[in-house]
Amino acid sequence: MHVSLDLKVLYFGTPVVLISSRNEDGSANLAPMSSAWWLGQSCMLGLGNRAKTSENLLREGECVLNLVPSGLVGAVDLLAPLTGSNPVPERKAAKGYRYEPDKFGAAGLTPQASEVVGAPRVRECPVQLECRVEGAHAFGENARAFEVRVERAHVEERLVIPGTDYVDPIGWDPLIMKFCEFFGGGTNIHASALASAWRMPHQGMTAAG
Repeated sequence: MHVSLDLKVLYFGTPVVLISSRNEDGSANLAPMSSAWWLGQSCMLGLGNRAKTSENLLREGECVLNLVPSGLVGAVDLLAPLTGSNPVPERKAAKGYRYEPDKFGAAGLTPQASEVVGAPRVRECPVQLECRVEGAHAFGENARAFEVRVERAHVEERLVIPGTDYVDPIGWDPLIMKFCEFFGGGTNIHASALASAWRMPHQGMTAAG
């Protein structure tokens, strides 16, 4: 039986991405997000208008999309309540966010020089996509949809099907966010600071969560 609902969140499951970008002073910003989808050699990113990452993408016109494996869930959760905006926007401050200028250090991640863009890659991420911004489109009242084109892709050799330019879908275990909760291999794998901050209800969570 189906029931009709006024669903509060339409967030059925998307891969987690760490977007690295450059701040106005040349330092690196790193932000987790999961409103991303790919078509051909391009990707569409959904970001809030007031996000530091949005500001950086509009100014610099580039970024790196670091695709997160499920094993890095702890680092992502550490990044979730941090912002590169100072002062912290009032809406985020109310949810417990705090300003952090060194996102890489706070999450225990390693910046790695890119080859065609200025923003650094995340060494620990096995898939890294250097991108150029091709467009920014208004999306609702408080967000933008950024269209970016992949200029160079880096993939750990163990994930590449030998003799091809394809990623092995069996070997690649992405971190997935469903309704603000973390999943890997179809299992809830880590408690989510983001879910707590946004007061997301949940039931049937595993011991790992």
